[in-house]
Amino acid sequence: MTGQGQFDFVSSSVVEGLQYVPDYLDTDTEAALVNFIDQQPWRNDLARRVQHHGYVYDYRTRQIRPDMYLGEIPAPFATLAQRLVAGGHFARLPDQVIVNEYMPGQGIAPHTDCILCFGDTIASVSLLSACEMEFLHPPTGQREALYLEPGSLLVLSGPARYHWRHTIRPRRSDVVGGVRLQRTRRLSLTFRSVRLQREMKPFR
Repeated sequence: MTGQGQFDFVSSSVVEGLQYVPDYLDTDTEAALVNFIDQQPWRNDLARRVQHHGYVYDYRTRQIRPDMYLGEIPAPFATLAQRLVAGGHFARLPDQVIVNEYMPGQGIAPHTDCILCFGDTIASVSLLSACEMEFLHPPTGQREALYLEPGSLLVLSGPARYHWRHTIRPRRSDVVGGVRLQRTRRLSLTFRSVRLQREMKPFR
């Protein structure tokens, strides 16, 4: 951490298994995705609005069952899923997408995506607004942070997926390089591969 209480930016050398790709989407693709998302129905299971595609994830029980299947993910998301596979981020096509809407002041508690429910890779694309995501390493207490820009891609695998927690603090602005930057409405698309069986070996 810096002397002013801000976190250093994360790199893969700091958090093994973390990949950050700025400008993964061009502005036209980002705008088309936002337009498509805003035409889909929202769920109000949480304090923030969410959409589930492919499978519904039960936040209360932290599970996914075969009867939670909604159908194939929509074409705009499937195109991104294919690109993620082509880029070597996934071994097979991710079949579940969650859209989260974050308004200024909203965030998400520290967590690791359900290990029994989802595969070895988690990928998230940011739309509309930037925000700071923090990464916490419980065994050591280490904290790092990354400023997620609109159109960027974040990929978590290996230790970043299994040994670190990630969180977005519920605030209206972030301080980056000594400058306070206001948050606006942000959408995130999280791509995951569903595990329907609990027979798996955790990452070591």
